[in-house]
This record gives sequence, structure tokens and C-alpha cells, in this order.
Amino acid sequence: MAGRAGRVLVVDDDAAIRRSLERGLRLSGFSVALADGGHAALAGARAERPDIIVLDISMPDLSGIDVCRSLRGEGDDVPVLMLSALDDVDDRVAGLQAGGDDYLVKPFALQELVLRLHALLRRRPPAATDRVRVAGLVLEPAAHEASLDGRPLKLTRREFAVLEVLARNAGVVLTRELLLDRVWGYDFEVRSDAVDTFVSYLRRKLEAGGRPRILHTVRGVGFVLRPGVEGAP
Repeated sequence: MAGRAGRVLVVDDDAAIRRSLERGLRLSGFSVALADGGHAALAGARAERPDIIVLDISMPDLSGIDVCRSLRGEGDDVPVLMLSALDDVDDRVAGLQAGGDDYLVKPFALQELVLRLHALLRRRPPAATDRVRVAGLVLEPAAHEASLDGRPLKLTRREFAVLEVLARNAGVVLTRELLLDRVWGYDFEVRSDAVDTFVSYLRRKLEAGGRPRILHTVRGVGFVLRPGVEGAP
């Protein structure tokens, strides 16, 4: 019988970490399945159909980045919370770009992991399916498609979610905390630069080919989608 909090697949090549997380998450009401590497993670995700995955980035057989990329390539949109070492900044960024939803840096408190898991499980795609248009930017939420000046934008699920919130609030400066709440469901204090990472990747895609900047930073406040207006870098 699945735990009342949901089914979580924990993937880590460190047996001690797997045991610790299994014990803590079961006590927190989750049903827990374990995988000791990347290949086992893919097999477990396909067989267990978990509600959420806790996925270590650095594994010897197949990295968490490759696992996440494979799942997204198969159309699996299960929420993925990635685990990384303190100095693996490039890996964390790559993990998010591969389709991860957020990450925690080791070591971390079990309570924070549980809070993030609950938030990601609560957060479902918005019910609104109407087209969003801001100048030359067009979003089709039902089809998960985006284009700018008629040219398709290839966005990950989380990039699309961030851009949609910004587009629905075009001209309004949104704080990092508000974006973490609306996109990730984190209605508690959490340290994460995931918002900045996704904004950075969105800018690369929106500005490809020399297009003018439409996603601006308001220093000390947050971000705003404001086409045709010069803003802070």
C-alpha cells in the first residue's frame, strides 16, 4: 500500500544515504523505493511509477543528469528533486536544464527535503489552458508550446512554467520568493538559486539570434517580462 504522502523513488549510489533517507521518508508518511544507480533508477521509474524522485547527480554508471534527460525524453514529467555535492555547481545547473525541478546540496536536513517533496507534489500544472500572448511571445499551455516572433522555443517543463507566470504578469516585477511559491509551490523559506538558473536559461533562448532582451532583472527585487523596454541586465 502506498504511503499517504506519496510514492518516492530514492536514487543514490551511497548505501548509507539510501538507508537514512528510506527510514526518514517512511517515518514522514512516504512509500519508498530504492535504486543504487542510474540504470536501476530508470528501471525503477518505469516499474514503480513513483509520484516523485529524489535523484543523486553523481553516480558511476549513469549520472542523474542522464537519467533525468532520459525520463523527459520518454515524456515522463514526474517531479525530480536532485541531490548534489556542495561544489558541483555546473552539475546542478545541467541537472535543472535536463529537466530537474530543483535540487538540494548535501548535506541537508531531512525536514527541508520533506517540505520540498510535499510542495512539489502539491504543485500541479495550472488549470488555465488559454493562449498567453505578450507582444511577439505566444504560449500555448495546453500543448506546452511557445514561440517568439513566430519561431518555436524549445523549453523544459519548468522553464515553460516560469515563463508562463512571468507572461501572465507581464510588466509586473515578481520576486524570487513569489516565483518559488507559484512555480515550485514553496510557501516556506527556502534557499535556492533555481529561479536565477531558469531565468538565465530562458534568456539564452529568448535572446538567441540577437533578439532584444525582454526578460529583465530589477536589482534587489526580482524579474519582469517587459518586451520592447530597456531594462537592467
